[in-house]
Amino acid sequence: MRLGLIFSILIVTVLLLEFGNSEKNEDMETKASEKKKQKGKAKLGKVGAKKAKAPTTKLKRKKTTAKPTPPLPVETVLTQVLERGKFQRVGDTVTVHSGDTLELRCKGKPVQWTVPYYLEEEDEGRLRTTQHEKYGSLILVNSTGADTGEYTCYPMYCEGTDCRREYDRAARVFVFFPDPQELFVPSADYYEVVQLRTNRPTTLPCQVTSPLAKVTLHREFPPDEVKVDGVEISFNIKKGFTIHRPRTHHAGSLYCMASYQGLRQISTKYMLIYVNYPVSPPSPVIQASSSSVHMGENLQVTCSVQGEVDVAIDFTWEYPGQKIGRPLYTQDSTHTLRSGGQSRQQAVTVLLVDEARAVDQGTYTCTAQNLEGSASISTTVKVLPAHTARARHH
Repeated sequence: MRLGLIFSILIVTVLLLEFGNSEKNEDMETKASEKKKQKGKAKLGKVGAKKAKAPTTKLKRKKTTAKPTPPLPVETVLTQVLERGKFQRVGDTVTVHSGDTLELRCKGKPVQWTVPYYLEEEDEGRLRTTQHEKYGSLILVNSTGADTGEYTCYPMYCEGTDCRREYDRAARVFVFFPDPQELFVPSADYYEVVQLRTNRPTTLPCQVTSPLAKVTLHREFPPDEVKVDGVEISFNIKKGFTIHRPRTHHAGSLYCMASYQGLRQISTKYMLIYVNYPVSPPSPVIQASSSSVHMGENLQVTCSVQGEVDVAIDFTWEYPGQKIGRPLYTQDSTHTLRSGGQSRQQAVTVLLVDEARAVDQGTYTCTAQNLEGSASISTTVKVLPAHTARARHH
């Protein structure tokens, strides 16, 4: 009995142990599967995160592929060499004592220089321009008052061997060379004829060598100082006196006077001639006495122009009879018309053809010209057979 009871207890214990181990194994398997699931979810999360980030990287790539903004043109820099290793960026004007050396540098490769007309004409070897790696240089030695004027550097735009100036990037400086003996830039002419035009300003270029000189404008006959009010007439130290709206009373002999440090000098004398310039070229009108004439009849072709008073009009003709040397006969006249309280001038020319012949058939062209230009207009005339005696009788 005891042995059976003990055996039964042993069997129950073994069964309980096996059942506990199986539960542990199931718990371990469950935990392991849960860990695998969590790892899988984590991986999926990472993949999802990577996929979510992908569009942002694409957007960034689109931004990087945008076309770059072209760089702005580099400013043209003009400097003056004062001494070795010492430079000064120039302003609107520079003053260099007569006899000293002017040395300018202009950033760019290549560059081109323009200088006052006097220097362009002379050939004494005082002026030298050189192109360096990153800049162009201009050196003027043994300077004189006559060298006063504008010095300009133009950067060049080149495509292969074809180069052109970049005018919008030009750097300019006006250089004065004060001369204790010459207040005005010397001129070879004692008198200079200047045409005053109604429709455009006129400048008297009495250029001084020093920006400190005091300059006035004078009339020779009758002797008098001309008023410079800045409106009708103005003065610019780099250009001279400008008459903005020339009129007849501005005509005559004028000159400039400069004074500085006890020295007084007069400029070249300017003979101002007033010319009434028209606003525009003429607009001629042409009309024939008849569009057709019979042989033996007279023909008149009239050409007229209306415009400003005191504006000269020149007429020229082209006509069929020219081909055989038929002489040109015209009657020219000018008279004044009044319209709306204003005066207008009418210039007329009439081409006369006496006893028309077959050779007079064709195109008649009138060309009218004034100081602003010219214009042409034409008409055609047909020459018919002569009337018979019977037709004339009827």
